[in-house]
Amino acid sequence: MHYPNVTTGIFLSRPNRFLAHVRTEQGEVVCHVKNTGRLKELLLPGTRAAVQFHPDAAAMGRKTAYSLIAVTKPSPDGEAWVNIDSQAPNQAAYEWLTKGCGLPFCPAPENVRREVRFQDSRFDLSFSYGGQTWFMEVKGVTLDKNGTAMFPDAPTERGIKHLNELSLASASGYGACVLFVLQMKGIKAFSPNRETHPEFADALIRARENGVHVWAYDCTVLKDAMSIDRPVPVIF
Repeated sequence: MHYPNVTTGIFLSRPNRFLAHVRTEQGEVVCHVKNTGRLKELLLPGTRAAVQFHPDAAAMGRKTAYSLIAVTKPSPDGEAWVNIDSQAPNQAAYEWLTKGCGLPFCPAPENVRREVRFQDSRFDLSFSYGGQTWFMEVKGVTLDKNGTAMFPDAPTERGIKHLNELSLASASGYGACVLFVLQMKGIKAFSPNRETHPEFADALIRARENGVHVWAYDCTVLKDAMSIDRPVPVIF
């Protein structure tokens, strides 16, 4: 996925969950933060940031003409971009499936759809393979602890609900999977964040035991683009 009208600047502050101040060549701008997570390890004053300009902001009724979409973190090569847009993982996963980039068992899924209902639930994506319908939930991951990506960065009852619904789909004969999209490179493994939300970690283990496939993939991230790249080991 690609973002038009992106410029870089320096992150200054985040006065609340929804807004950030970034200094650009055009001066200091107020940006919408496209992620309500804590991001305290990423949004540090002085960090290089990527912001998207929305020329039609007024017509859209936006309060600000800018969105904060990515920041950098230290890496062996100096710095690396981390995408923080919480909407990006779903779009990247959709593009990944439709391009046939290769699931662990299915290089070219068919009938890829978004926001698909199952009983009283709605899953992020569905696709078919070998005559079977699959449901997929997508979770974006921005938290990195010493090379291990972790989810969630805050308690998520909604995330537990999604895992339970996937277990129900699996028990009903459907394929079911959860895809953790690591919005960065340089990750060695993925693990549920038991310290932050032990109930989610337990729910993920139960889901796997109930036939739900658990996958984690890293991403190639630029200041104005993100695409799913390679699988990362999942450590329970």
